[in-house]
Amino acid sequence: MNDWVKAKVVGKHQWTEGLYSLQFDAPIADFVAGQYIKVGLDIDGERVGRPYSLVNPPQQRPLEIFFNEVPQGPLTPPLSVLEPGDQVWLTGTASGIFTLETVQPADTLWMLATGTGLGVYLSILRTPDPWERFKRVILVHGVRMSSDLAYAETLNEIATQYGDRFTYLPAVSRETQSGTLQGRITDLLNDGQLEARAGAAIAPETSHVMLCGNSAMIKDAKAILEGRGLVRHRRQAPGHYTTEGYH
Repeated sequence: MNDWVKAKVVGKHQWTEGLYSLQFDAPIADFVAGQYIKVGLDIDGERVGRPYSLVNPPQQRPLEIFFNEVPQGPLTPPLSVLEPGDQVWLTGTASGIFTLETVQPADTLWMLATGTGLGVYLSILRTPDPWERFKRVILVHGVRMSSDLAYAETLNEIATQYGDRFTYLPAVSRETQSGTLQGRITDLLNDGQLEARAGAAIAPETSHVMLCGNSAMIKDAKAILEGRGLVRHRRQAPGHYTTEGYH
């Protein structure tokens, strides 16, 4: 049973058409970076809730989510029209195991995201964990259009704090944009462009890879990684990659 608590919208940002961040004030329990909460609205007499990863690190408030509006979806259209002062429901306890708690240290942490999968990494990157466990962190964000690239200010702050230990590689699949890779993440993995741009190789001896985003990217990336000898990480059997699927 969900432990719903009342929350107030305290901030909103529209990045581009259909792409939003919402911020909430709510009394939720302590959480671990990488976990998610459910966000719910009462619609036609029924509470409709969906999971969203938290963008804010555990020590920071307000709570924040990053989402796409799905025009025919039951929840995101009414979520996207909320304004500061409106009320929503949140689960009071976060869930999920897409965290670094049981991941073994390595030379390089690769964070591969598509779309709003970026959000969970922004929470993790603003904690000490990745910087204590890895010598270098490479964040890859795959989007369709360059206008979908979000959180530039936050990414610049991370880059300023960690210098050459942090590399951000945006990848745009449907247009050519200066300063970005052109193509899908999995294609860039297959043809070597991603690792060439990063100046690092993905190998089981040196790397841990996190995958977050659409199911097609995760399925294809898993096949590529396993073809290179990487195995899925489990809490009782440490491996080389972890996944979180959005749809």
